[in-house]
Amino acid sequence: MARTREPNRRARRSGIALVFLLLLAPGCGVYSTNPGLLPGHIKTLAVPAFDNRTVQVGLDQEITQAVITRFVEDNHLRVVGEGEANAVLTGAVIDYKNTVFGFTGREQAQEYRVQIAVSVRLLDKVKNRELWRDENLIKTQNYYVVDVPGQTAQDEVSGRKEAIRKIADEILSRTIENW
Repeated sequence: MARTREPNRRARRSGIALVFLLLLAPGCGVYSTNPGLLPGHIKTLAVPAFDNRTVQVGLDQEITQAVITRFVEDNHLRVVGEGEANAVLTGAVIDYKNTVFGFTGREQAQEYRVQIAVSVRLLDKVKNRELWRDENLIKTQNYYVVDVPGQTAQDEVSGRKEAIRKIADEILSRTIENW
């Protein structure tokens, strides 16, 4: 009897191992950032001008343009007017700060940090539902105003542009990859 049990145990173990592998195999693609994971009916996107709730003139236009440019470069969703879009991305610039972040040994400001906060919402117009929202998406960028080893002196404009680029990248990522 011992001989007949051994082949049955091996067959059972092999069967369990096979089932386990089959269960794992489909999960391998779950963590992919493939844009094919977007709902199939969303092919076009409208990005109306962001509102500006700060005193920084033109910041809304800079962010809106950066977001549109990022989606056009990515080329997974076609950017169109609101009337023909499957989804609409709306936003508002809600905060802007440019603060001293580091000092020299002589207590002179040498490093600053630009911080920009936006409120963003993506609406699926076809199914009339919100796909994602972030009321306080914050991105920062540090920059040095004096030359320090490994860093070239910059100004607020360069820090601001980099923070805006980070916002556009984050919005694209959440829209394309959150599925």
